[in-house]
Amino acid sequence: MEAHGSAPSRRSLLRSGAYLGAAALGLTAASAAHASAAGAAEAAGPAGRLGAVAYPPTHWIPASTSNYTVASRPTQYSVDFVVIHVTQETFPDARDIFQNPAKKVSAHYMVASADGYIGQFVREKDVAWHAGNWDYNTRSIGIEHEGWVDQPAYFTDALYASSAALTAAVCDRYAIPRTRAHIIAHSEVPGATHTDPGKYWDWARYIDLVNA
Repeated sequence: MEAHGSAPSRRSLLRSGAYLGAAALGLTAASAAHASAAGAAEAAGPAGRLGAVAYPPTHWIPASTSNYTVASRPTQYSVDFVVIHVTQETFPDARDIFQNPAKKVSAHYMVASADGYIGQFVREKDVAWHAGNWDYNTRSIGIEHEGWVDQPAYFTDALYASSAALTAAVCDRYAIPRTRAHIIAHSEVPGATHTDPGKYWDWARYIDLVNA
């Protein structure tokens, strides 16, 4: 996602992380149970067995049903790629966009900068509208990262670690090679008009973490 605007201060970033932590603690018992069940279901492989790498903790924050396509992947479409995005928004603002039925955009996951909190917005079996290319949408998992392409301070150790753990688990679940040929930038999707994750994203570090 690549909406444009001025980036908030580092203090605003930390407040955003604190807000997300409070939101997580404020989950109702029913929501927490739902999130736990959702995570267990996503961690199970296509054949219903656990993959070699466990999914990191995620929180279910559903996108508007107007912003993705219900499907039955990987039966209906193979899953061959992980697409890496940067939001160009704060986490709360990007969340609101995914939940706005007029926006027609979503991602499967979003990772917060301050603490690596992961929200899941679309089930992996469904097609999120994140890549700007229908073929790649059907064959990929989209992971958004809170921040701006020209603000490397947003790419924290916590963000890299959480995202890499998530990508490793996704790759294991669908037998996706953990390589740059299959873990790609939004800007590398054919026909892309976006530049994320941008020149400050440390691909060598990220792929090393995914393979750790």
